[in-house]
This record gives sequence, C-alpha cells and structure tokens, in this order.
Amino acid sequence: MKLKTLTTAMILATVPMTGAFAAALDRSGQSISAFLQPGNYFEAGISVLDPDVSGKTITALGGQETGDMAGDYYFPSAALKLQLTDHFSFGLLYDQPFGADAEFTSSSAFTSSLGNTEVEVDTQSLSMIFGYQPTENWNIYGGGVYQTIKGDVKLRGTAYGGAAAFGGYNAEIGEDSAVGWLAGLAYQIPEIALKASVTYRSEIEHTVAVDESSVGSGMLTAIMNNPALAGVSATGNTDITTPQSVNLDFQTGIMANTVAFANVRWVNWKDFSIRPYAFGVASKLAGPSVGKPDGFDLVAYTDDQWSANLGVGRKLNDQWAGNISVGWDSGAGNPVTTLGPTEGYWNVGLGVQYSPTPATFIAGGVKYFWLGDAKAQSGSQFDTDSYVAEFEDNTALAYGLKIGYRF
Repeated sequence: MKLKTLTTAMILATVPMTGAFAAALDRSGQSISAFLQPGNYFEAGISVLDPDVSGKTITALGGQETGDMAGDYYFPSAALKLQLTDHFSFGLLYDQPFGADAEFTSSSAFTSSLGNTEVEVDTQSLSMIFGYQPTENWNIYGGGVYQTIKGDVKLRGTAYGGAAAFGGYNAEIGEDSAVGWLAGLAYQIPEIALKASVTYRSEIEHTVAVDESSVGSGMLTAIMNNPALAGVSATGNTDITTPQSVNLDFQTGIMANTVAFANVRWVNWKDFSIRPYAFGVASKLAGPSVGKPDGFDLVAYTDDQWSANLGVGRKLNDQWAGNISVGWDSGAGNPVTTLGPTEGYWNVGLGVQYSPTPATFIAGGVKYFWLGDAKAQSGSQFDTDSYVAEFEDNTALAYGLKIGYRF
C-alpha cells in the first residue's frame, strides 16, 4: 500500500488542533509534530477558544448563579524545521503551553459568593530541538526549552472567607523566565504513512517575587499586606513549577489515500501547586480552623491529566483533504479549583486542508467540546469533599487556522 502521494495533500500534523479546553492549565498540547515533518518545513497557526462555563453556588452561599465565567482566548504557534544533512535536523517550536482566563462578575465584591474574582495566567515557550537520524526510519531528538510565565489573581466573595479572610486577596505575578528540556524517539515507514513518536518534557521551575496585597480587613488581610506581622520575613519568593509531560503520537495508512491517527498525552498536574509567599503565611494561621495546620495552596490539583485524540484523515484529490476526530480529557480531579471549574471533556472535530501548490497549504479546523461537570472549591477546601459551587452542562467551541510551507 503506497501512500507517498499523501505527503502534499494530507499531512496529519498540519490540521490544527484548534485549542484545547483541557485539564488544569493545559492549553496547547505541546505537540512536536512539525519537527518530525520531512525536509525543510515552516508553519504558523492560531487557535481560538470560545467557552461557556457557568454554575451555581451552594445553598449555604446563597445559591447564586455565577454567569459565564470563562473568558474567550486565542493563542498563536509557529515552527521551523531544517534538515541540515541526511542525518541531522534542527527545529524551533513556539507555543503558549499553559494558561487561564476566568472572571466572576458581581456588583458587590464582599457580599456575593464569588463576585469579581479574576484569574489570568499566560505562558510562552520556545523549544530548540536537535535530531539525529541514523537511518531513514529512526529519529532521536532532544533539546532545551525556554519558558516565560506571568499572571494576575483576584479573590473576592464569601467563598474565600469574605473580606476578613482571603476575599480581598490580590496577586500579580511578574513575568519570569526559566529553562527545561525535552527528549524523544520517533519511528517511521514513509511508504505506508506510518509514524510513531514519544516525547518527554521536563518540569520547569520558576522562582518569582509575587506582588501580593489584600483590600479586605482583619488580621489575615494585614498579614497578606505585611507578612512581618506574623514574625517572618516581610518578603519572600514563590516557586511555580510547570509540570512534566509525555506525548505519544501515532499514525498509519489504513487504505489508499486514508490515514488513521491517535494522540495520547499525560501531564503531571497532581504534583503542581501555587502558594504565593504572603498567602502561604496567612494560610498557616487560618489553616488549623479548616483542618490544615500547615496551611493551604492558592491552586492545586488531585489527579494527573490523561487525554486522547483519535481520528481518520482522507485525501480527496491533489489539493483537498479532510479529517474527523473525537477527543477525551480526564480532567485533574473533582472537586477542582474555582479558578477553572470543569472536569475534562469529550469533543468532536472536523478539519480541512487546501494545498494550492505541492509546497504550500492552508488548513482549518473546528471542535465542539462537552465539558465535564465539576464541583468547585476554594484553596482551603483542597483535597476534601467540600465545595462552594457546582458547574454543569457547559460547552466550548474552538477554531484553528494554520499555514505551512516546504522548502
């Protein structure tokens, strides 16, 4: 079964994933498929996500409707791959791997359950990859990853203890950069469009000085504004470590002009947490009253994320190709943080690709997500069955566009 004719009109890697409303802060999926394309290759794309996430607080907090709290967002990506010799290749991959954008709105910040709570987290990543191909079939690769992170968080409302506790907390995470690494192995048989790869990405450790304050009142507020009141240093750094992950990608020809593909991803969110310095000092004082003598985190997760995407792509003619896919994401535990209150998803996607010349293409895709129901909890409730709101029957729509060029 010869499938070489697929290489210009049906390229699995070129159909955009259209963004993922994935577990925890996972956003881009961190694909390295562009680096595994044959020859010299360039691509650039953008993904847009339009989620609709709303819920209702528990009766003890007034049974309030939250309204749509998930903000729309977009993120770009780009990749350059050079085949330097028959045996050595080099690539640069840019993406925005992790992020969050959520906002609860209310006319009264301290009398409502979640009113005016906001979170925004942005990351950027540049991977520099070197590959060695001892034969046509094998590719051994690895390299460094440069990553930046920044963010803003505002907690408001009785769900966080109100103005006398954490219901007036602010944190501004100034942009910080750090480095990590990746390594992987790929195997291919071009004649039958078979390609398999496994890629490991390390965790990346950031140490930042978070600008923290509180607009509330009371002892805990005073300590968040000045930790020295608790007998500790007035300032301190905060560690934020983005998680390690493994991506497994596979494709193979199943009949003339048709390929099947699968992607599986694991992300180690169970070991991820954020505890800003002043917030942590105050949480140690408040912790014993909620059964947490060592304090609690601003954000944390109980489970690792597993996700999978399965589909079929078909060449329609020399210029047009398309695919259909289904996807699943496990989520990162339930109950989950109020700053991202969904538990995984199911999705279905459609993609189309147009190749005006053998060297160029334009690809587009759309995905519809059924988001998993979740119970949302504050940091002080982490790793318990307690929660402050329930989010059910939520959805998201994602779009993507990508252009590519072989040279």
